[in-house]
Amino acid sequence: MLGFAHTLGEFGVVLMVGGNIPGRTRVISIAIYEQVETLQFAQAHLLSGGLLVFSFVVPALIYVLNRRFPIHAT
Repeated sequence: MLGFAHTLGEFGVVLMVGGNIPGRTRVISIAIYEQVETLQFAQAHLLSGGLLVFSFVVPALIYVLNRRFPIHAT
């Protein structure tokens, strides 16, 4: 869970290493940063809200699936 949360919000390394190659790669944290830089706060809020919803839905879905289909290590 901690790995998921850390990866979802990763910003610095992606910005430095090249996670924003125009037309090829783009992550949502960089997209939010660009929207704020260009003073498009409404779009930044929408992207941030979508990221917030995603960050709650995916772990909840994984929790439900793990409860329904438990994996038994032998």
